[in-house]
Parts: sequence; C-alpha cells; structure tokens
Amino acid sequence: MFHTNLDPFPENFLWGAASAAYQIEGAWAEDGKGPSIWDTYAQIPGNTFEETNGKVAIDHYHRYKEDVALMKQMGLKAYRFSVAWSRIVPDGEGAVNEAGVAFYEKLVDELLRQGVEPILTLYHWDLPQALQDKYQGWEGRETAAAFERYCRILFERLGKKVTYWVTMNEQNVFTSLGYRWAAHPPGLKDLKRMYAANHIINLANAKAINLFHELVPQGKIGPSFGYGPMYPFSCDPEDVLAAENGEAFNNAWFLDVYCKGEYPKFVYKQLAKVGLAPEVTPEDQALLKQAKPDFLGINYYHGGTAQQNNLQKQSAEKKEFSKVDPYLMQAVAGEFSPEETMFATAENPHLKKTDWGWEIDPVGFRVALRRIQANYDLPIFITENGLGAIDQLTEDKQIHDPYRITYLQEHLVELQKAITDGVELIGYCAWSFTDLLSWLNGYQKRYGFVYVDRDNQNERQLARIPKDSFYWYQEVIRTNGASLTSET
Repeated sequence: MFHTNLDPFPENFLWGAASAAYQIEGAWAEDGKGPSIWDTYAQIPGNTFEETNGKVAIDHYHRYKEDVALMKQMGLKAYRFSVAWSRIVPDGEGAVNEAGVAFYEKLVDELLRQGVEPILTLYHWDLPQALQDKYQGWEGRETAAAFERYCRILFERLGKKVTYWVTMNEQNVFTSLGYRWAAHPPGLKDLKRMYAANHIINLANAKAINLFHELVPQGKIGPSFGYGPMYPFSCDPEDVLAAENGEAFNNAWFLDVYCKGEYPKFVYKQLAKVGLAPEVTPEDQALLKQAKPDFLGINYYHGGTAQQNNLQKQSAEKKEFSKVDPYLMQAVAGEFSPEETMFATAENPHLKKTDWGWEIDPVGFRVALRRIQANYDLPIFITENGLGAIDQLTEDKQIHDPYRITYLQEHLVELQKAITDGVELIGYCAWSFTDLLSWLNGYQKRYGFVYVDRDNQNERQLARIPKDSFYWYQEVIRTNGASLTSET
C-alpha cells in the first residue's frame, strides 16, 4: 500500500536505545555480584570469539553517569537496560545483595534526572549460575519460582520510578541457541529439553506479569520477542503452506502463549506426535490464561523465507539456506524434529545482507508489525532494531557510519508507514546506544551510536566517541521523526 502522506509519529513517542547488563556492565564479581551462566560459559576456551567475556565489557557499572550524560546530549527519550539477576540475588533465590539493588536505583535516578525514561528488562539471558547448578536452570520449576521472587524485589524497590518493564528478552532466541544449537549456555542439542525449558520460561513470564499487576498497577509490562516474518519462496501453494508452517513454529508458538494464554493447537499436536510437547498441567493452563501483557516488545532484525522441504521434493532451482540463525527455527539434516518435514529455509534473492549474513529487509519490518497487530491487537514497543557492522576509527578519532544511518533510516520510514497503516506503537529503541560485547562476536561486531575504543584483547581507555549516526539520530529525535522524510 502506498500512502500519499505519512502520519506523524505520536506526540509522546519514546525515541530510545537499548543495552543488556552482561554486554555493557563489567564489574562481573564486584560488590557482591554472583556468577551468571554467561560468566561461566565465557571462561571455557572456544566458547566465544577470541575468548572475549563480560568481566569488564565497556565498564558501564563504573561509567554509567558518563553514558547517561551522552544520552541527555543526544536527546534520548527512553533507555532500555537489563538488570543482572545475580547482581540482585547472587545465588538466584537467597539473600538480597543491597549493593546490587543500589546500583540500579542510582542508574534509574540518574536517567530520570536527565529526562530519560527508564525501560527495565528483568531477564536478558544471564541466569544465576547457582540456579543452573541446582535446578538445571530453566528446566526446573523452582527457577520460575525464584524468578518471581527476584521480580518482587525490583517491583517493590523500583515500581514507583519505572513505568515500562520487559519480562523476557527474546525467549525464542536464548532457548534455541542454548538447547538446540549449543551456541549459548547451557550448550545443549536436545529438543525435548528445549521445549520443556521453554514451557517453564512461559510460566515464569506469567508469574512475573501477574505479580507486577498486583504490585505496580500504574505500570506497563510485557515480553520482548524476536519476530521475523516468514515469506513463501514462491507462489507455489506448497511454498505458501511451508511459510505458514514456519510462521507457526517460529512465531505463533511463542506469541500465542504470551497473548492468548495457550499453545497453538497445530504446533502442539505436531510436537506431541513425536514426544516433544511439554507437559502442561491444569494449573499451568490457568496461570497462562490469567497473565495478560500490557504491550508486546518486538525486536526486529530480519525475517525468513520458507519452501517446501527439499527432503521430500528436490528442486535444482531452489537454494537451501542452512545457516544457523537465532531468529529462525529451521530444520537440520538428520535431526528428529517435526518442522523438518514441514518447511525448509531458503535465501531470499531480493535482499542484501549485513557483514554477518543477516538479510536486510526494511519492508519486512512493516509486514511484521501488521501481522502482530492483526493477530494480537496489543500496543507494540520496538525494543531492538539495529545494524551490526565493522566500524573504523579514523586518525582524528571519528566514526563515519553512513551504512548504519541508511539502515536505520529505511527501517524507521517503514515504521512510520506502519503507524499510518494503523499499528499502535509506543516507542522505538535502537540496538544499541553504545558499542557493547557481542555474545559470540566480541567487539568486532558493533551496533552503537557511541563508539567504545577497545578491542577483543585491549581495553585501552574505553573512550566514548559519538559516531555520525549519533548526530543523525539526535536530529530524528529533535524533529520527532520529521527529518526522516523531509526534503534535503
């Protein structure tokens, strides 16, 4: 659909940027913090790029005032960050570490003082190691109970200061990378355990939402999901059906539970046929039905293209796309999984790719938002969107990143088109504010508006240097998005 005129962004639209505790804070064992599964995982040789870890990261723990001052300079309206669970409760379920709570209280106070709305993420992948050791992490129902107690601490201490809260960040990603691809902790390739853990996480999410509505009735809470729309490779009805199957396994399997309180019947039946469906008790069903998010956080990077499975019907014209992708649950040859016979993934010949092979698809952003609005009819908060690239620091200490500006410009215009289509959007948080530690790619893969001068081996002085994109986004915020489509 072509709009002659685009609606303006809402008057109170929250222009923001995002981060995650493990990727920026450092201070991994300071002031009483306990180890997380990522602290442990990154110490095992070969698990991360050039043995990078979050022991120092970009030292946000000690430099948060400097970082917030840069947010103020940019004009940022909102900042999404996560809390390290093991900084609040070192063993995951025991005594509260007051020094850890105090850090986040100071961070929130500084954000508010500088006019930046805090958006607090409760879980961004750094489970306390003690819970992994004691209960097998998310495979144990005890971990869901511990999560609820941890959330209570934050709701009680910060509920009057923080309006927007995110429960889980990209549940689809951390479960698949941790339990399917063995690329994240706990480093498993076990589908039965993946689906079991995913169910426990759903229960934890529901417990947190219910408790929040009890303790912070004036606030808003919801999960953050990594959504990628599925396209059919062609108009062949078999490819269209494959895309429907891919959409069900990749997206509806998670979003139906969040928004409708139940698993989609199609996917659950296919899992049950092969003994992979999670055990759902009547009490579980009641809990999932009761929990209603106030909004959906959506992380968008790219979608996927599905074709009829080449195991069933070979085609020389179709190129199978077998890259391990955290946003796509595609089949692996020889793997015993139901989607293996239902869809295969393919490269989209119409899209360019990033330095890391991720397809660049701004229009898919609009497609995703339209689908989500139609299926779930909740306000949407874009909690992540951005470009990971290799940035070059010039001799005069500047970063010229027109590729990032182009990427964000194209995606934000599609966002504005989605608003004009009728999608209800609260705000947009670019990933990320500063450069940060990539989970598996160290410091070579940079997303930030602010360059941090360090590499995989050398921390240097961790100097903060605004990139060209910093000043571009500053103008976008100043004009409430009008600069995106203004004549130049």
